[in-house]
Amino acid sequence: MNFIKFIFPFLISLALVVGLNNKWGQVPPLGKFLDPYNGFWANSENQNIGFEESPSISGLNETVSIYYDSILVPHVYANNDHDLYMAQGYVTAQNRLWQMEFQTHASGGRVSEIIGKDALDFDRYQRRNGLLYGAEKAVKLMAEDPTIGPILNAYTEGINQYIASLEYKDLPIEYKLLDYKPEKWTNLKSGLLLKYMANDLAGGDSDAENTHLLKMLGKERFDFLFPDRYKDFDPVIPKSREWNFEAETVERPDSVEFPLVFPDDKAPQPDPQNGSNNWTVHGSKTSTGKPMLANDPHLSLNLPSIWYVMHLNSPSVNVYGSTLPGALGVIIGFNDSISWGVTNATRDVRDWYHINFRNEDKKEYYYNGKWLKTQKVIQEFKIRGEENYFDTIYYTHHGPIVYDESFRSENSKTNFALRWTAHDPSNEQLTFHLLNRAKNYNDYETALTHYDCPAQNFAYADVHGNIALWINGKFPLRWEEQGKFIMDGSRADMDWAGFIPREHNAYMKNPEQGYLSSANQIPVDSTYPYYHYDRGFEHYRNRRLNQKLETLQNITIEDMMRLQNDNFSLLASDILPSILDSLNRNIMSEPQKIAFDALSNWNFMADQDAIAPTYFEILWDDLYRNLWDEFYGLNTKVRRPELPVTVEILKGHPGEKYIDIQKTDKKESITDLYQMSFKSAVDSVENWKSANEKELTWSNFKNTTVQHLARLAPFSTDNIQIGGNRHILNATSGRHGPSWRMVVSLEQPIKAYGVYPGGQSGNPGSYYYDNLIEPWSNGEYYELENKANASDLNNIIFTQTLTPEVK
Repeated sequence: MNFIKFIFPFLISLALVVGLNNKWGQVPPLGKFLDPYNGFWANSENQNIGFEESPSISGLNETVSIYYDSILVPHVYANNDHDLYMAQGYVTAQNRLWQMEFQTHASGGRVSEIIGKDALDFDRYQRRNGLLYGAEKAVKLMAEDPTIGPILNAYTEGINQYIASLEYKDLPIEYKLLDYKPEKWTNLKSGLLLKYMANDLAGGDSDAENTHLLKMLGKERFDFLFPDRYKDFDPVIPKSREWNFEAETVERPDSVEFPLVFPDDKAPQPDPQNGSNNWTVHGSKTSTGKPMLANDPHLSLNLPSIWYVMHLNSPSVNVYGSTLPGALGVIIGFNDSISWGVTNATRDVRDWYHINFRNEDKKEYYYNGKWLKTQKVIQEFKIRGEENYFDTIYYTHHGPIVYDESFRSENSKTNFALRWTAHDPSNEQLTFHLLNRAKNYNDYETALTHYDCPAQNFAYADVHGNIALWINGKFPLRWEEQGKFIMDGSRADMDWAGFIPREHNAYMKNPEQGYLSSANQIPVDSTYPYYHYDRGFEHYRNRRLNQKLETLQNITIEDMMRLQNDNFSLLASDILPSILDSLNRNIMSEPQKIAFDALSNWNFMADQDAIAPTYFEILWDDLYRNLWDEFYGLNTKVRRPELPVTVEILKGHPGEKYIDIQKTDKKESITDLYQMSFKSAVDSVENWKSANEKELTWSNFKNTTVQHLARLAPFSTDNIQIGGNRHILNATSGRHGPSWRMVVSLEQPIKAYGVYPGGQSGNPGSYYYDNLIEPWSNGEYYELENKANASDLNNIIFTQTLTPEVK
């Protein structure tokens, strides 16, 4: 009996010990997780700064001082570059370790190791898409560079010094929730971070969609619905630009036939909204007589934020701006002499080739009359809770076979190789290293020569009075329409002929108009002598921006801020009057009259408290779907015509055959489409009002959300009260928007302001995790101080000193 009294509680205790210290499904080991001293409670910081004040760092040459200001921006002062970048690595990891590692796991196709088999398809695509393949090449080139190699090693060592200091209680909460530990950082992880961004900004294409449309529509209809440039386009480089160079030419083959085959199930593409605004204004148009520059990159709104803001100071550099956790230096920012900002260059740098293998073993493929050997690489995937998975990827001279019968296709003849500039060796880190130290236009121009992918529009301003903008990257030298459709991989004349010479990339310096801008629109007009193409160009933000810049004079910092927060919808102003003219208020129901009056009195500002933007958003979506209903519900993914083409057809082509709804017996007119779309929009709004307790406002309907990177709802922020939308300068939609706003005046001393939708800390238990979201949504900014002397800094709340380890 005594034995039973003993064994029963023992077994219960044993079960509790085992149960609470092991992961069950998606539940972390509750014993460790709920431990009040080491578990999730240890991550609760509120407004406390939980950093060690004087950590001892192995490999540091001299003491590094780090001053944290009121929004937790670290001002890092070091006596040499080695120590500066070791400190940057340490400090970034101290604030963003989980984010850094998770993003590089995603880039390298290793998410299955964390969450299990549900991520295997994603991981396989990442490897087949070539992010690891490209990162390995890039890191090898960076390691050989005498400037970048040593400081990248220092950066990596700084991260690892921080990781080595961690106990379980110190781990970011995501590691505890997902029950895994950080691994040692490597230079390859930094390379993967850069390829993560390359994929986000240059990883989209429409070759397969275009190929299917070409087969479905024929060439004439395809060209009409999907033109290379829109009417009334306003390019990045002003149309007044003359091209005073002799362009290299590439002959279009006499016979061009595109294989009418395409992947059965194409992998998801990066968000097509990824883009940005930037502009630079000459002193002749500003109130100070000095140039000004603004930049706001538009990316997915995530927590922790994609950006980590820093001030880096050593004898060779004094730079402030946004950094990418995992990458060296400042990516967007300013120093004592210049400022720069970037937007996506909307240039297609990915082409697909249909490959014919000799037989099923795929050891050889046909090219230019010969059978060439493939390279076979077996990739191993570790899957949490499962046996490892092995995937065989074959490489051709074009690049990796991404799609075949083993991945997203059941057709043995569906073999597609990818040629992408992100696969080539490149050293973008050197560009930013040099920009961080640039003192004048020549330095800026030299820095850009090292930049390849993702192609960006680099806006520039300096204290000497210059402004400039380069469309910069490594651009394939193509014949007309090359790369728009899937190409025959067996033909040598389908290969890229090389690359556009760097000096022939489009740029402009100190234009007569007094400003330069880019907003992801078409880069140049038809006089530019090289073929250029992309799957879609912005047509509204850019025109609104240039309209404002053209008329503004004596521009102030506040004017630049107002432009970044401008909510005017040029799309609505283009099409809504035509829609309203087709409607008869006298025969409307009461809800329809409310909607009609709201739209009729609307000033086209998509402000957060307005109701008209909600009616217009739904009306436009319904109208677009009614017009292009033929392009929905197909077995294969296709593009649908872009907004400028849609507006042109609605306003100027009343007889167009697509102005008809397929599921009805009637042949609808444009007026019919307008009226049907208006009625359905009003019904949708009424349904929304019935289902929601919130007041009908644009911000409540839009529900802008800054989402946790792992989609953990408790660590996300939703229903942010902010206006704007796609195709508006304040390009804030539901899950996408300005990820960093910066305005710089190149006067002496330089004045700069910035804000972003997040916070400096990656810890959801910290006040500094999301404290900047509200000021960002309100259009507020913080002053950005890059003082050369630490004693001149203001609002310092914490000082950390990194000291060399004494051996």
